[in-house]
Amino acid sequence: MRINGVEYISLTDLARYADKEDPRYPIQNWMRNKDVISYLGFWEQLNNIEFKGHEFETFESKAGK
Repeated sequence: MRINGVEYISLTDLARYADKEDPRYPIQNWMRNKDVISYLGFWEQLNNIEFKGHEFETFESKAGK
């Protein structure tokens, strides 16, 4: 989807390819992956001037457990 020249991707729409009836399960599995959490933290650093990296490190360290 494109809004005002900015492209957006729907995680739910992507998850529907894996499980059309209940896309929450692919999302839950995806969000448990430590690499995914690290990627999201990196994305936030680039795109969110209010990103609190120190707080994120605590969250990231618990990912995948």
